[in-house]
Amino acid sequence: MIRKSGVNSLVVAMAVGVSALCLLAGATPARAQSGDEIEQGRDLVQINCGKCHAVGEADASPHHDAPAFRKLSDSFPMDALEEAFSDGRIYSGHPDMPEFIATPEQVDAIIAYIASLQG
Repeated sequence: MIRKSGVNSLVVAMAVGVSALCLLAGATPARAQSGDEIEQGRDLVQINCGKCHAVGEADASPHHDAPAFRKLSDSFPMDALEEAFSDGRIYSGHPDMPEFIATPEQVDAIIAYIASLQG
């Protein structure tokens, strides 16, 4: 499990890009989310993040230090995640977390998908 002090650097690190994208959570974004956008986000995180993170509704993270996307809002508010990803860079201080670059549309899709998982 990631210590609370490591969550902020990990989340900033997870500004998921599409060479391999990742994460978000919390409140509903200000803009509407389409089913297509959520589906695109799901596809992006399954391909690029699923090797380490639990990206579904009930799966376990393959990497013990990688938080489940459905629980991100427990540690990090959605609006802060959107801001962290706003430049399209997803990176972390965690040595196993690669840095990724995503288009604004990909970041929006990833955030929409992760937001859809939050309970």
